[in-house]
Amino acid sequence: MFEFQWPWAALLLPLPWLLRHLWPRLRPRAGEASDAPAAEQRITLRHPHIEALADAFQTRRPRRHLAGWVYEALLALLWAALVIALMRPQWLEPYTEISRPGYDLMITVDASRSMNALDFTVSGEPVTRMRVVKGVLDRFIAQREGDRVGLILFGTEAFLLAPLSLDRQAVGQLLDGVVPSEVAGPATALGDGIALGVRKLRERPAGSRVMVLIADGDNTTGHFTPGEATQFARLEGVRIYVIGVGSRQERIGIEVDDGSISYDEDFTMDEDALRRIAEVTGGAYFRATDTDALEAISTRIDALEKTRAEARTAYLPRPLFRWPLGVALAALLALGLFPEGRRRLILGPSRG
Repeated sequence: MFEFQWPWAALLLPLPWLLRHLWPRLRPRAGEASDAPAAEQRITLRHPHIEALADAFQTRRPRRHLAGWVYEALLALLWAALVIALMRPQWLEPYTEISRPGYDLMITVDASRSMNALDFTVSGEPVTRMRVVKGVLDRFIAQREGDRVGLILFGTEAFLLAPLSLDRQAVGQLLDGVVPSEVAGPATALGDGIALGVRKLRERPAGSRVMVLIADGDNTTGHFTPGEATQFARLEGVRIYVIGVGSRQERIGIEVDDGSISYDEDFTMDEDALRRIAEVTGGAYFRATDTDALEAISTRIDALEKTRAEARTAYLPRPLFRWPLGVALAALLALGLFPEGRRRLILGPSRG
């Protein structure tokens, strides 16, 4: 489909004609007295054979008349081509995106300093909560074929790391590169993380808005409390499935920058707070150590209503201004071939 982006620029087309016919002429008309000094007046020379001399130059008049006409035509073409280029002609190519039925899953992950706590062991070696989270979510994301998956991180602040997308591999790669406390800050804004996820999900059709929250239940900063954010999720119809990460041990070590382990802080998990979040929104709560947690979450999500297939058509513009600009350049070059036409246009027609 063809269109002009700035069609109003066509109002400039008659501008040269208006200037030529309405603007006062700067040169004296034929027959008008000249203001030049008498010494500069035209001197008439008498020739004994003036008629013969006039006949000798008569052959140049048709060429001069033709040059003037061609010169004016090229000027008109030059101006018209420049105006058309200014109107920004473009060809709109339709691009249709069809999304299959699926669910909108926003994964909200705690990336605060507490995710460096060493609650778990793998093959007898202590591992951090974040390492367990990455292993759990990597398998979960891989099996959600056809669903739109997004990723939110929260620490001192909450931010969207990946919008809802069918590219699950890209979401998994982004999650794999997360380093606790370095990306989102050391504190924990659990309420802000939930609120941001709800705000992104409410833009999607109702019925399949799902959030998978991975946290330890701690909330130390933020603009929203977990209770306020949970009520917000319930009002917007967002189900929150919570995966609790951590333990109730009295003494939990944390991995510090130099690789050593510190036991100076309390990193116990608030499991009751996480259960309330799941219950209020109609979701469910699971422990990260529960091997059946992922299967149970997937089964519950599959029982929800899928978002219907959507077909959206966007028109991608392809600029065409180069063509009229090329015509204008060709007309400008051609004007140099008719210098006589320029003199005729300035001085007016010869009186013979």
